[in-house]
Amino acid sequence: MQLLNRIGLILLWLAAPVASFAAANNNDPYLLVLRGAGNTALVVASIGIVFLLLRRGHWSTIAGKALVVLWCLPSLLMSAAHLKFELRKRDVLNASAVEARQLGPHFMVGYSSFPEVARLAKQGLIGGVYVTRHNIRGRTIEALRAEIAALQDLRRAAGLPPLIVAADQEGGIVGHLAPPLTKVPALATLTGLASDEQQAKAEEFGRIHGRELAQVGVNLNLAPVLDLKPPARRNRLDFHTLIGKRAIASDPAVVSTIASAYVRGLEETGVGATLKHFPGIGRVRADTHHFSANLDTPVKELEATDWLPFREVLSHSRSALMVGHVTLTAVDPDRAASHSKRVVDGIIRGTWGYQGVVMTDDLIMGAIYQNDVCKAVVEAINAGVDLLLVAYDGVQFYRVFACALEGSRQGRLDAAMLHASAARLERGFSTAQARAASRTLSVARQN
Repeated sequence: MQLLNRIGLILLWLAAPVASFAAANNNDPYLLVLRGAGNTALVVASIGIVFLLLRRGHWSTIAGKALVVLWCLPSLLMSAAHLKFELRKRDVLNASAVEARQLGPHFMVGYSSFPEVARLAKQGLIGGVYVTRHNIRGRTIEALRAEIAALQDLRRAAGLPPLIVAADQEGGIVGHLAPPLTKVPALATLTGLASDEQQAKAEEFGRIHGRELAQVGVNLNLAPVLDLKPPARRNRLDFHTLIGKRAIASDPAVVSTIASAYVRGLEETGVGATLKHFPGIGRVRADTHHFSANLDTPVKELEATDWLPFREVLSHSRSALMVGHVTLTAVDPDRAASHSKRVVDGIIRGTWGYQGVVMTDDLIMGAIYQNDVCKAVVEAINAGVDLLLVAYDGVQFYRVFACALEGSRQGRLDAAMLHASAARLERGFSTAQARAASRTLSVARQN
């Protein structure tokens, strides 16, 4: 029995720092699984352990006192973290109408709480929402449709532009609303067909996605993937990007042909496409969901290979362009492409002359979130990025928006860039499609 007690004490000594770390970082996206009931359980457990230690007389020794204090920390640290979060959230929600009008249109957010996102939409603190599998888990597609329509009604009543509503329906392993929407094969499955058949099938896939998304109220699809397919098993530690399964082909011409047809089908239904993930993640080994990643290929080689599909599809579509968190070392070795002015304003806007909508990949990915988030937010806006995406963990919106708010109040945001970006969003396909979708949903509800 004495041995078991010693083992128990050793485990408590080891577990206390872990519990304190989890409590202090309870709003971290990596600890999303603990949020809510998990945090409550952690607090209850820590209080219970303190009570048990005191009851067994451990306060009588120095080591016992230290252990009791250690197990008091989780509750205190969680309270401090929660207070910090609430203060930041209050600051964001109390932003002036001018600040909301200036910054809000540039943020797209994923959400779990409808009342919370409804408040953000009504106050103009966001320009778009991202819907994914947790928005339909245990619910009907009709419920999601009604929810999106309600958000658009709130915008209309507040005199604000309709929300851009985005989803991730690539086909294959990425179809976050399928089921209940139709599960469409990956575009890569079409590469073995003749060119005419490739185009016909890809267009059909685009129409299927577009029709179903439009019926729900989604007006922007975060597809297709234009990264070139990497060699098989290039990165065995890639558990999330999985670009080898999502990319269409390794031949730029094949990617261009299939992607162009898919986008045509999608746009026929009134839903916009998003080309991703410029400057390309097929060549990098690190998974940007967790780590920084370098793309060391010379620009001339990229222009002749990886970037051909992007330029080709952009030249004859209204697609948006998603910029990933890969560092293009030949152009800007000090920051990821998603917040690099040399990449966004220099290459995409300058060299290519593209004046459509540019958005970031999810800012709650390790390549950004584990570094200086505020620096990335300010630099992305100043680089000419139009939409900043906060998808995986919508709660982080308050942190990300607070960064932009602080940058604005300190005069670190480029007013000319913000003005140009606002103009792009106003004339861009996304707003036009949002208005059309919003009207369609409103009519459908009345009928």
